[in-house]
Amino acid sequence: MAQETSTLSISELSDLVVKIFENAGLSGQQASATADVIVAGERDGCKSHGIYRIEGCLRTIAAGKVEPKAKPELTDDGSAILRVDAKGAFSPAAFKLGAPALAERARQLGVASLVINSCTHFSALWPEIETLTDMGLAALAICPSYASVAPYGGKEPLLGTNPIAFGWPRPSKHPYVFDFATSIAARGEIELHRRAGTQIPEDWAVDVDGEPTTDPEKALAGAMMPFGAHKGSAISTMIELLSGVMIGDMTSPEALENLGNTTLSPHHGELIIAFSPEKFAAGRPGNPFVRAEVLFDAILGQGARLPSQRRFAMRDQTMRDGVQLTSDEMQSLQSFLA
Repeated sequence: MAQETSTLSISELSDLVVKIFENAGLSGQQASATADVIVAGERDGCKSHGIYRIEGCLRTIAAGKVEPKAKPELTDDGSAILRVDAKGAFSPAAFKLGAPALAERARQLGVASLVINSCTHFSALWPEIETLTDMGLAALAICPSYASVAPYGGKEPLLGTNPIAFGWPRPSKHPYVFDFATSIAARGEIELHRRAGTQIPEDWAVDVDGEPTTDPEKALAGAMMPFGAHKGSAISTMIELLSGVMIGDMTSPEALENLGNTTLSPHHGELIIAFSPEKFAAGRPGNPFVRAEVLFDAILGQGARLPSQRRFAMRDQTMRDGVQLTSDEMQSLQSFLA
């Protein structure tokens, strides 16, 4: 039997989530920025990154593993590397502070990077990417997580889910955006299977004995697998190096040791790189945005789809009709305010 649903506007859902985080002790700045990325996930039909994430954030706050009222600090030495110290808070407020400066520097130099240090990261990376594509820039974002993925050929957690996201601006259209974990599936997807009491595909994870499992409980206690075997393992290791070691922040094993368990959001860093297509294409024939559309049209012309198309279609729908939440989801939100 289908559950009854409630429909909230984007602003109504946003106000509710902000209130939940303010009641949990976050400052207005932190609550607003954190709510933005959660509401964006729900708006786009990404259930594993929508209001589902609230419970984990609240657990992390209650455990004292995130600074609720920290004010992020931007450091700009005039180079292509900008830095924001999140001071132990959730990452969205730090990115929101650094993004305008990153965009300006990328337009000036052609390429610039934003290093976010000492942040607690729980969300997808496409909100950061789309902020920059909305400014006309191409962008790449990466970060580690906590050790939960076995390297190819291994059986024990060592690497993080280590997401990578990229975006290309498309004038008057939704950008080209992909965002995926370098594990074969996001940990949140396995958690959703656990909650639903359903099995996972056999190639997603191994149990504590290193044996393949379809039981999400055993998978969460064991280790996930990298996507693409040795290729995903190598990309994940690159992410550990660039967004952990290189920026002077925690790698996934260090983040897990700091956290103590995998039920809370991890503390580490993030690296975002922004590119100006006009600067890179200067002096060469053709408009880079027009040439990109030729490529996209060729992909679509073969019957393939571009990444995020379904997400953007859901966004268009919810922006028009509102977000539908089940009675269980509404009760969950209300319980967070109790």
